[in-house]
Parts: sequence; C-alpha cells; structure tokens
Amino acid sequence: MPAPLLIADVPWLLYRAYFSLPKSIVGADGQPVNALLGTVNALLSMLEARPSRAVAACFGAEQATYRVELYPGYHAQREPMPPELAVQWEQAPALLRSLGWTVDRSDELEADDVMFSFARTEEADGGRALLLTGDRDLFQAVNDHVAVLTPGKGGEDPVEIGPPQVRERYGIDPALVTDFIALRGDPSDGLPGAPGIGAKTAAELLSRHGSLEGVLLAAEATAGAGGGAAGGQMRPRTAAALRENAELLRAFKLIATLQRIDVQAPEDRATDFAAGALAAQELGMGRLAKRLEGLATA
Repeated sequence: MPAPLLIADVPWLLYRAYFSLPKSIVGADGQPVNALLGTVNALLSMLEARPSRAVAACFGAEQATYRVELYPGYHAQREPMPPELAVQWEQAPALLRSLGWTVDRSDELEADDVMFSFARTEEADGGRALLLTGDRDLFQAVNDHVAVLTPGKGGEDPVEIGPPQVRERYGIDPALVTDFIALRGDPSDGLPGAPGIGAKTAAELLSRHGSLEGVLLAAEATAGAGGGAAGGQMRPRTAAALRENAELLRAFKLIATLQRIDVQAPEDRATDFAAGALAAQELGMGRLAKRLEGLATA
C-alpha cells in the first residue's frame, strides 16, 4: 500500500509545544525556541511511526472573516498570541521548508481549511492522507482514505482516527460532524450550540432525524404538541430551543464546515535531515541539530 501524505496542523503544533515545553529552551539570540523544537520533534516522531511519502505543513488566518461575520463570538474568547510565540511563528516556515517539507498557507481561511484541501486533493489523486491535529473539526474529513492522527499519551504510539473511531466517539458518521458541532457546540471555537443540548442528545437527534435540517424540521413539527418524548417524539423544551435558535444553528454549521482551496499535491519527497540540521544550528537549536544529523547518517 502506498505511503500516505502527512498533513500537519502547524498552528496547533506550535501552540501545543509553546505551552507544554519550558520557555528556558532558547536559541542563538537567547529567545525561546520551545515551540519550534516541539513542532519539529512531533513531526519527526509521527514520520517514524507512520512513514509518509511527503509532509504538507499548513498555516492559515487566526480566523476567517466570514466566520466572524456569521457569528461575532467565533474565536472571541481566545487570548492574543504571546509575543514569544509570535516570533517563533514567523521562523517556523523557513525551518519546516529546510527539511524538505511543503509549507502552504491561506491568508483568508484557516489552517484547517488548508489541511482539508490537501486531504481531498490527495484522495482525488488516489492516495491516502493522515491529518496530524488535535482539532475535532477535521473529523469531517475522515473517510476510508483520510484519517486524523493524534499523538499518543506518555510516549505511546499515535492514535489513528478513522470512520469507526468517529462513530465510537460521537455516535455519528463523519459526514454529520458539522451538524453535530452546530447542535452540541464547540467551546474551543466559541460556538455555544443549542441551549440544553449536549453530545449525547445531539447524536440521538441526528441518528433519529438524519441531519441538522431534519432535526429543525422535526422541531417545527413538534410546535404546540404536548407531552414528553414517548414514541420518539421530541421533548417540547428541546424542540423550543431548536426553533428559537434555528438560524443561529445553521450559521454554526456553516462556520464548522471546512472550505476547499486550490492546492498542489506535493511530490514524493524524503525529509532532508542534513539541511534541517543546518537550519536548526543557525537558530541555536543544538540538540535538534544533533538529532537531525544522526538521522541524516542513519
């Protein structure tokens, strides 16, 4: 079976490393390089666990303007990027390119959209894709050719999330992930979902009615009906919450739905450990340089 394309959520990797590794890890200028170090080490570990034909490292806007226009609370709770991380953010593309990895970004859309685009392009070309991310929005991309890859805990092997794992976690198919997010909400993105509806209820409603639109139609049909949920009837309180927030829930689904942009599928390319070692050394990242030098001569 051909090796997959590894598609990396670089913003997630940078943030994750910045807040998990000590700021005392500094480079040649005495400034922190912990986010850079953690990002590259995570990608090297993934490549060791899941040999890939190439790497696509994806960046994007902090938030797409149209998503904020649909719901001003989108990403509103997020703190500004720390200045020490912002410096490393600017350094990351050159370091990643030095390793022979494809770096792509969108100024209008987010890294998730870029990743989704690479995954669908790879699928259309008959290949497989692994999406390295902790963002559950990308579960909507999962199918028999695309999986989400998350680092294992405590040094364990990475976890690969395909359609069965999405169904096991949420009780829905990947195609309904955007509907699920609209109903349940997504705190990490500032989306509250429908009042009083959690993950279990959202999955049950989608299983019964097939889609967000089906759920909203059922809520309309319940208007004025009394009684409880006997015989599968929607509870009046739930139906009222859905009716009162129908347009907002549709907006949440549009926000959660990833967009495709034109991307060029990377050619097969092995990691250039030697060039990466030189770039790491220039940044004063001696330990990373030594690791890469060892991989270059292995």
